[in-house]
Amino acid sequence: MSVIEIFKLGRKYMELWPKKAELNHYFDEYRAVQIGRLVYRYLPAMALFVLIMQLYFGGADILAQALVYFLFLLSIPLQAVVMLGVKADKFLPPALADWYRRGVAKVNEQDGDIKLSIRRPRYLDLATLLNVSYANSRYRL
Repeated sequence: MSVIEIFKLGRKYMELWPKKAELNHYFDEYRAVQIGRLVYRYLPAMALFVLIMQLYFGGADILAQALVYFLFLLSIPLQAVVMLGVKADKFLPPALADWYRRGVAKVNEQDGDIKLSIRRPRYLDLATLLNVSYANSRYRL
């Protein structure tokens, strides 16, 4: 998988994960996704602010230093999304995979027709299942 595909997968994973605070008690990934969303949203603006302030107060003399800080702060959101993409592509551990399979079966029993991987589920499939479950109030895991 290329870095661009991993980046796209990380963005998709970040968007699919439900924004429900109760998931924090059950999944460690919730915290990582929330931090990734925060970093992805606010750090580019902060990087630009840091660059402008350093150039304003230090002038052109510290342009190289200001650019290093700027590029470092800009790289953090990219790193966060890539790490989420790597996590989204990993397979679920056996206990969580079993819970996931039961959840898919329960949603399908309640007249849901979701086509998710049952054999080797990944974290992206888990995020999709949770998203479907919270989007439709009739499907409760």
